[in-house]
Amino acid sequence: MAIQDIYPTALRLLGRPVLVVGGGPVATRRAKGLLDAGAKVTVVAPVATEILRAQAAAGLLTWERREYRISDLDGVWFVQTATGTSAVDTQVAADAEAQRIWCVNASDHESSAAWTPAVAVVDDVKIAINAGGDPRRAMALRNAVATALESGDLPLRRHRKGDSAGSIGSVALVGGGPGDSGLITVRGRRLLGQADVVVADRLGPRELLKELAPDVRVIEVGKTPGHHPVPQLEINRILVEEALKGNRVVRLKGGDPYVLGRGGEEAEFCRQNGVEVEVVSGVTSAISVPAAAGIPVTHRGLAKGFSVVTGHEELSEVPARPDHTVVLLMGVAQLRDSAAALAGSGLPLDTPVGIVENGYLPDQRVTIGTLGSIADQAESVGVANPAVIVIGDVVRVSPFAPEHFKTADYSTITPNRPRVRSN
Repeated sequence: MAIQDIYPTALRLLGRPVLVVGGGPVATRRAKGLLDAGAKVTVVAPVATEILRAQAAAGLLTWERREYRISDLDGVWFVQTATGTSAVDTQVAADAEAQRIWCVNASDHESSAAWTPAVAVVDDVKIAINAGGDPRRAMALRNAVATALESGDLPLRRHRKGDSAGSIGSVALVGGGPGDSGLITVRGRRLLGQADVVVADRLGPRELLKELAPDVRVIEVGKTPGHHPVPQLEINRILVEEALKGNRVVRLKGGDPYVLGRGGEEAEFCRQNGVEVEVVSGVTSAISVPAAAGIPVTHRGLAKGFSVVTGHEELSEVPARPDHTVVLLMGVAQLRDSAAALAGSGLPLDTPVGIVENGYLPDQRVTIGTLGSIADQAESVGVANPAVIVIGDVVRVSPFAPEHFKTADYSTITPNRPRVRSN
């Protein structure tokens, strides 16, 4: 039998009687697949695996503890034979053929009337692959296709909405990371590939929007400091309204939805309006963007903890010590006030400060100074958002820090140099 002789199809076995002849590992795997399809499974075998015995004891299938009889085929829709004995499998297959019942013969795929493909399920898609009677080849191909679907490299998006009128879609709050398209999670990439509607921020992996199908609608709701053209309440309303139309909606955010991203408010609003919502964590810019400039937020001997804030008002509540890292998000406009607030709390003026603009993007720029000098430096070079500001001794570790910043204990450290350019 050649692969060209195969006519691929799918059987709907829900509630239909099927027969498995054999009780070993192969029969166990096949019985599980048939149970998953909703079939009424009867296993005929003198001896069965522990799994089959447990399934029979639980009432999930029927186990006839004996040898096969031709009468076992009465009323059966489908047969799987896997006794491990070629003569028995051949006899079962011949009896099934005589009664025009499809039968998979595990002992002889060449003469089998039907083949069992390698199967994987991704979302609501079932992948089934035949590979010319080579099961390991089929499994390898199945795994590769499943991985590509799960990672978003293959289109998993539906083109038919729900079958029933008025069906409700869903919302996924996806953290896209700091901007580089390679830093979104696999789950986030997959959901983006399934989306009917994308509600997008100004930050995040914008390059991925170019890969969407032409009929995917992108609704721009990006904010800039002091300028929110689409208010948060309107964003909440858009998410629910689009989901209630039956769409799969992805709210694509920069960083992480739950780190100063209003994701909690959006999730709560969706649930209050009966919309299913999933939250996919992202690589937060508070940690990843400093790392792009070789700055850890904690480091043995330099800092054991860190705080993330968005404005100088909160700075009075964080420890004013060089060994406690302070990360300011979108804080360029308030940098001078923030530096003054920290100095007023007792943080030394010679505390190192690093500013990373456009983290992980081709135009990334790093500016390093001290608490006393950084505001003037930022103004002189035109530092602008999006930027992450890191304050504390951890800045000394950066390969972009001047040599006099490095202490004797850390002067020999050679961090991995990121793909960035400095000022």
